[in-house]
Amino acid sequence: MSFEIIIPFLKPIKHLLESESVSEIMVNPDSSVWIEEDGQIQLLPGIRFDDGALQTGLEVIANRFGKKLDADSPIMNLRLPDGSRMAAMIPPVVNPRPLMTIRRFTSRNFALDDLVQREMLTDAQAVTLSQAVRDGRNILIAGGTGSGKTTLLNVLADSIPSDNRILIIEDTAELHIRKPHLVSAESQTDTHRSQITFDDLLKAVLRHRPDRIIVGEVRGSEARTLLDALNTGHRGTLATIHASSAEEAIHRLATLVMRGSNGLTLDTIKADVRRGLDLIIYIHREQGKRWIGQVLDMRP
Repeated sequence: MSFEIIIPFLKPIKHLLESESVSEIMVNPDSSVWIEEDGQIQLLPGIRFDDGALQTGLEVIANRFGKKLDADSPIMNLRLPDGSRMAAMIPPVVNPRPLMTIRRFTSRNFALDDLVQREMLTDAQAVTLSQAVRDGRNILIAGGTGSGKTTLLNVLADSIPSDNRILIIEDTAELHIRKPHLVSAESQTDTHRSQITFDDLLKAVLRHRPDRIIVGEVRGSEARTLLDALNTGHRGTLATIHASSAEEAIHRLATLVMRGSNGLTLDTIKADVRRGLDLIIYIHREQGKRWIGQVLDMRP
């Protein structure tokens, strides 16, 4: 991976950025540095940034990427050149020093066999889910932070027929889908430019003849537009959502939809969710292990 553009400003963690096995680098406001490697989180007590060095470095990095990071705009999210994701917050929203997390996609070249070998899913689940994608089923992948939702979505997308036109919508680009007819759009809500929300993007891509729509994570008002698309003939959609079970994913999506709906009850919206989705996959994570805990088939 190439991090040359940011390494000069993050020298204390240069070796972590260059490691092929570290998937997450976390610098807390107390200056402690933590990593996730092979599914395990650990503290690295020997690494420290000089006073003020991390915040100065982050401000320069933000500027290099056309972002703004200062006391008036203290939250930053950006994609690094290799596709990794950097998120940062600075005082006054955190104290006494900045918070920074870099998520690296060490699993982006995985195939289904790799996930089977890592016991994330069984051979039978691999066959069932890849066939569901080929058949154009609408699939929602649920789980907690770091459970592997993006990894599974990336791998399942390999089963999309290569002649399909795929439109991807993300907050910060994380997906790395290996298909020829692909258009990726990224929301713009923390830059100097006009704000383009998730919902703006979703409404826009629906006008560009998508065979498949992939939503990096459903989290806001775009849920209403997505549900309308699911229930009006847009097949083969893949999306992820934060939830603690498959049933909770239904409730979570319905709650998000309800925020943008006038007069509809939660039960009515849940019924629409069940009609629009074919499968909900729930990924469980515990003690560094990730596995598919449930596949909920919504088809009658």
